[in-house]
Parts: sequence; C-alpha cells; structure tokens
Amino acid sequence: MDLTVPECAYMFGFLQADGHLAKGPGQKGRLTAEINARDVELLREFQKLTPYYSSITERTRSTNFAGIHNSATWTLCSLEARTRLNELGLPYGRKSKTIAPPQGDFSRRDYLRGVIDADGSVGCTGKGFPFISLTTASTAIGAYLCFYAGKVTGTERSLRRNARDGIYNILYTKENAQRLAADLYYDGCLSLERKKTAADSLSSWVRPAGMRVAPERRRWTAQEDRVLLRLNDDAAAARELERTRKSCHIRPWRLRNGQAPAPAERQPTRPPVLTGGLVRVSPSHR
Repeated sequence: MDLTVPECAYMFGFLQADGHLAKGPGQKGRLTAEINARDVELLREFQKLTPYYSSITERTRSTNFAGIHNSATWTLCSLEARTRLNELGLPYGRKSKTIAPPQGDFSRRDYLRGVIDADGSVGCTGKGFPFISLTTASTAIGAYLCFYAGKVTGTERSLRRNARDGIYNILYTKENAQRLAADLYYDGCLSLERKKTAADSLSSWVRPAGMRVAPERRRWTAQEDRVLLRLNDDAAAARELERTRKSCHIRPWRLRNGQAPAPAERQPTRPPVLTGGLVRVSPSHR
C-alpha cells in the first residue's frame, strides 16, 4: 500500500470513507467495503491491487431507501493487510469523525477522488449547473478538500457543520466544479465509472450569456474585527473599512454569538533599545 501510487491512494481514500475495519477475537478481524452491485468492477480492481486473498459476495436486501437493493461486498481478512491500513489512518470501528488525510507523501488528487467517489456526488443540478460535493463528518477531511480545491479553483470555502446533523456539506458549482472535476477525474484514472462519466460531462457546460459571475467574497481579517468592535458604530466602521453598512452590522453579531472566531489580542511590541549610541532592533521589529 504505497500511497504515492495513484491507484493505492485512491483505494485508501475510498476505504477511509466507505470501508469498515472490524476486530474479532484474538488477532481475527476483517475489512469490508459494500457498494451498489452495479459498481462491482471497482471492487475487482481493489482485489487486483491487494496481494492477499480477498472475496467479493453479492446480496439483495430491503433498505430504508429502496424496497430492493443489490449490493456487492469486498472482504479482506489478512492481519498484515489490516495492520498496514490501520497504521496509515484507517481506524477500527466507528470512524466518520476521526479519519484524516495520510501523513507523509501521498497522491493527493487520487486520494481525494477516492473520498468523493465514496461519500460525494458529481453531476448537474436541477437547473443544469455542474457541481461536485462532499458530505463528511471529519473536520480534517473537509478542511483538506477546501485547501486542495482552493489551490485548483482559486475559491475559498468556509467549513461549517450543518446545524441539523453536524455534518459538513461542501459544494463547488459551475466553473469551479468544472476545474475541480478536470483535475480529479483525469483520463485513465481509477474511479467509479459512472462518476467518471458524470465528471467528463461537466466540461460541456457553458455559462449562459447574461449570467452574472458573483465576485469573490472579501474575508474579514482580525485587524478589521478589532476596528469594528472598537468603533461599535455601523456607519463609522463602514467608512473606515470601506465595507457596506449591512456587513458592518451583521459581523459584530456573529463575533459576539460565537459564529465567527473573536480576534486575538495584538501582542505589544517592544521599542528599540538604545545601547552605546546604537539602536538594537528587537526581533519583533526586524
């Protein structure tokens, strides 16, 4: 399991999001990954990548989402394989909030494609706009996708849990989705075939004439927050910060109610010290 190899990085990302590592008595245990039976070819690729015996079984059952659901399950029992996966960051038992990107070198876009294939969506909205989304309970995974996608698309995303169930729902649309899809789902990559097809189809979308491009939001800085709280006046803050009065009215409410982090107090700086007619500059002034 060399995570610098694209296929291994993809498989590990997929297993982190949609696999389950269980312990049994003694040294017994197993890794399982259950997906829709239509995607069984992906599990066969996992079998080829794994130098240990594993099996694929299929079953039909009733679920909350469908009267009849056909699924395929890949099972791997090797202790050596399970130990390696656990060392790389696949925990035993419940893991949705604790998984995180691997430490050290790994193929980043392939890893993220595995996570999105397992717990994300790719396609077009009801209005025909391209989108890529990820639903995750892990702060580390959500933050890493925002960081990586920011480098690819130039767009920042705020990471905030859904108030109803505490889940992160991260969404990229239109040109941002096109750029991210083109980067993650490149020709010849290992992926769910239906999501690769959906990702390829996003490139055909063209922004309709007259559709406005929303400008990037201007992020609040700690210095601006301090000015805002010091003035305590919407109109005065709007003039000094060159922001709208509405934003200067909403921001203090968010700061006081914990919906935005309070600005840290500025550390006092030490003045230059005079020594023998020379000025010695303290490290904070260099």
